[in-house]
Amino acid sequence: MRVVFMGTPDFSVPVLEALVEAGHEVAAVYCQPPRPAGRGKKDRPTPVHARAEALGLEVRHPERLKGEAEQAEFAALQADVAVVVAYGLILPQAVLDMPKHGCLNIHASLLPRWRGAAPIHRAIMAGDAETGVCIMQMEAGLDTGPVLLRQATPIAPEDTTGSLHDRLSAMGAALIVEALARLDELEPEPQPGDGVTYADKIDKSEARVDWAAPAVEVDGKIRGLSPFPGAWIEVEGQRIKLLGSRVAEGRGAPGEVLDEALTVACGEGAVQVLRLQRAGRGPQDAEEFLRGTKLPRGTRL
Repeated sequence: MRVVFMGTPDFSVPVLEALVEAGHEVAAVYCQPPRPAGRGKKDRPTPVHARAEALGLEVRHPERLKGEAEQAEFAALQADVAVVVAYGLILPQAVLDMPKHGCLNIHASLLPRWRGAAPIHRAIMAGDAETGVCIMQMEAGLDTGPVLLRQATPIAPEDTTGSLHDRLSAMGAALIVEALARLDELEPEPQPGDGVTYADKIDKSEARVDWAAPAVEVDGKIRGLSPFPGAWIEVEGQRIKLLGSRVAEGRGAPGEVLDEALTVACGEGAVQVLRLQRAGRGPQDAEEFLRGTKLPRGTRL
């Protein structure tokens, strides 16, 4: 098929690669414009932009798609379908209607649960037992369109947003290839009205750990915000990110270190911290971290 691909971050790259490998003609790749990044604040192309150029594909990064000129350029591609995954711009109805088979979105949740910007983070933070990927026909509402295909995956006790992100990206890449191959036979399934939840964008103000919360909530926050933005605590005035954890046995005052394995008491139960990161340093397993930062039993975090 003649495909327009629309995506921006790392999550989208395996999908683009899968479409090319499956033999589809990618007429153009749309992504967010390069942004200043790094110490020099030089414009850096997005992951999709860089990969598309390496594949020899045409890259476009308009600031918006509401203008007549941008829409005329999109229409001129005469696409059979547009594949959209974490693009970052709202598509006007005129653009949604242009491809012969419309626009298909790869969404990283089991819709209608976790519509919106941060479905992977929110699924882990909420303690969901499973999540997955949906191939959805796009319409004007926020992730409200009918679903063509869906695939579930369990959320393991030590999964983080990082590990789940990679798994769901690979699943989405395989599922969109299947969807395009079966497009004529798939029946769009309207989303039910019950069970709708919204995955609000992660705000950095959410990231500070509250040890007075139950252990399951603390654990969900640590894993759900790993690797970015990273749940954090302060140790001797220095901010430390907590990047991995599991619920553990133990009781004590909230924030109290209970043993040499960095088990920390919560409002209910305890959490063992498995992975941490000091400011300006790389992530470390707890054992390595504790060689450089002593947190003896009885320390209050």
